Amino acid sequence: MSGRASNRGASALKLRRSSTDPMRDYDRLPRELRAWLAQAARPWSPLSARRAFARALAATGDRMQALAELDRIEVQKIRRDAATVWGASYPAGTIVR
Repeated sequence: MSGRASNRGASALKLRRSSTDPMRDYDRLPRELRAWLAQAARPWSPLSARRAFARALAATGDRMQALAELDRIEVQKIRRDAATVWGASYPAGTIVR
C-alpha cells in the first residue's frame, strides 16, 4: 500500500477493488446472513458470503445449517491464514464461537 494505514492487519487476504457498491450488496443480503457477517471473525465481502451461503443452503436445505457451514468455512480459512501469517509450525488452535 502507498504508505497509508490499513485495517487488514497481517492477513493473507488479497487486496481487490470491488466493481459494485459493497454496502448496497450487504443491505441486499438475507437478514440472517447480515447478522452472521456482523459477528464474523474475518472480513468477508458480501459477494463471497452470498455465494458461500447459497452453496451451503443448496446442500443442506436449511438456513441454520447453512450458517453453521459458514462457521466451518471461516474456521478453515482462519487456520490457513494463521499458517501463512505466522508459519506452518504455529498452533492455530480451536476457534470457538
